Amino acid sequence: MKLTIDTDANELIHVDVDGEKRLSLYSAEAFELVSEYWLKLGWNEKYVYTFSWFGRPVIQLPDDMLRIQEVIYAVKPDVIVETGVAHGGSLIFYASLCKAMEKGRIIGIDIEIRPHNRKAIEVHELSSMITLIEGDSTAPGVVAEAKEIVGDAGTVLVLLDSNHSRDHVGRELEAYCSLVSLGSYIVATDGSMEILHDVPRGDHSWKEDNPKTAAADFATRHPEFELAQPNWPFNESKLSKNVTHWPGAWLRRIK
Repeated sequence: MKLTIDTDANELIHVDVDGEKRLSLYSAEAFELVSEYWLKLGWNEKYVYTFSWFGRPVIQLPDDMLRIQEVIYAVKPDVIVETGVAHGGSLIFYASLCKAMEKGRIIGIDIEIRPHNRKAIEVHELSSMITLIEGDSTAPGVVAEAKEIVGDAGTVLVLLDSNHSRDHVGRELEAYCSLVSLGSYIVATDGSMEILHDVPRGDHSWKEDNPKTAAADFATRHPEFELAQPNWPFNESKLSKNVTHWPGAWLRRIK
């Protein structure tokens, strides 16, 4: 595919296997096409490695952080389970939202929680709201420990942000889906790997080996979940698609 931006003519020229299409540069369709390439460029240049939340690095696209807070505020979970801890920024982010709502606690799971990251999380102002589990997120013992900590919590939301291979995410989905309460979500993040397979920092295997594919596989096996982007609670634009590293991620329990 080839994109040409003509700022004199206010046109976006889009060429692919179906031929050439000329779009108004100031249109929803042009915005979506440019955004896709902005995401590719930003990921390759490690744009998401430039943010922090309450003092901890958070390796997320700000757009995705805003969208997940919309969902968290709507669902108001008693427990948020996240696989993948890294520097702990996203755990702190979720904890800050729960603190503001005066409801919720966080469980973070990672195969390796580095000592300096563990210490930073444990001394943080919001540490009392966070429980850490170290181990493979799909190991039976780890899954059992997480479920024991969740206990009889009424509303549970799960985010998968650890090993992003199709196989591992598929096993995580099967392991944690039973925790998800009616109307809540299990979210297979970073399906953008599908469109990042051809950038310099990418890998061609990602075109199929990615969380988006795992989530689609899961949805075909589990009719109790609906694969769909959550509705935006506010929208005065003509846009309808997230600018996101989490395409095809949102699995909502409907029965």
